[in-house]
Amino acid sequence: MSLRRLRNRAIAILSRAASESETRVMMMEGVEGDAAAVAAAPRYVLNPARISSEDILFCVDVDAESLVEMKVTGPGGRPFARLDAIKQSLLLFVHSKLAINPDHRFAFATLSKSAAWLRKEFSSDVESAAAAIRSLSATSACGHADLTQLFRIAAHEAKKSRMQNRIFRVILIYCRSSIQPQHQWPVNQKLFTLDVIYLHDKPGPDNCPQQVYDALVDALEHVSEYEGHIHESGQGLTRILFRHMCMLLLHPQQRCPQDYLDIPKSLVKKSPAADSAPAEESAIVPRQ
Repeated sequence: MSLRRLRNRAIAILSRAASESETRVMMMEGVEGDAAAVAAAPRYVLNPARISSEDILFCVDVDAESLVEMKVTGPGGRPFARLDAIKQSLLLFVHSKLAINPDHRFAFATLSKSAAWLRKEFSSDVESAAAAIRSLSATSACGHADLTQLFRIAAHEAKKSRMQNRIFRVILIYCRSSIQPQHQWPVNQKLFTLDVIYLHDKPGPDNCPQQVYDALVDALEHVSEYEGHIHESGQGLTRILFRHMCMLLLHPQQRCPQDYLDIPKSLVKKSPAADSAPAEESAIVPRQ
């Protein structure tokens, strides 16, 4: 091989080696730069937060519409009213909530024209709660519903709860399809969280459940300290009421906005036949 050819090959080998060395240096500089950027980025720290025990006030609508029959029957074929289903769902909630944390406490009120105490003492005792629930009974048609007294009671009790490092929640179960609840409450006074379960008839000439629902949403957003949730059903099915009550087991300090809530999820794998079957649709349009 000629001397010139050997020299050209040596130059090519040296050039390739220099190029590879430069590439490795650039890669190392890139890695070091990425590491420096990661090191310079602020570190996310999740600060510890105490999840407070709850004082929960149930307020049950005892208007005559709470006696509307559900689509199930009780023992011996006896008609099963909304109030019967509400009582069972309250027992389900109390037992489940105490299984999560036995330090939660409950009290009970009723709503006719305004709110009134049913059992004022907050307690974790299941038998005491069950006795209060069994004593619930409906009244005649009330004509209107004023939530102002309920909010006054809740604000007064919430201040006492805060002194004990607890938080206060009201769970309102409302049953009127044509009576929009009213209230007079300052917008800057948020001492408790309001959740609502709304059981109603299908829309018709004599009722306006959509307007009632919107009024309940306004009240919830007006008074709630944490994220309040509202669930409704016009299906007359007890299982839907129980599902809604179980969803309210969510602690207010651990909630996401309700629009992002995608539970419960079905445990049954969907089939094409199931997908084509008509779903249970609500006549109520949720507020965005």
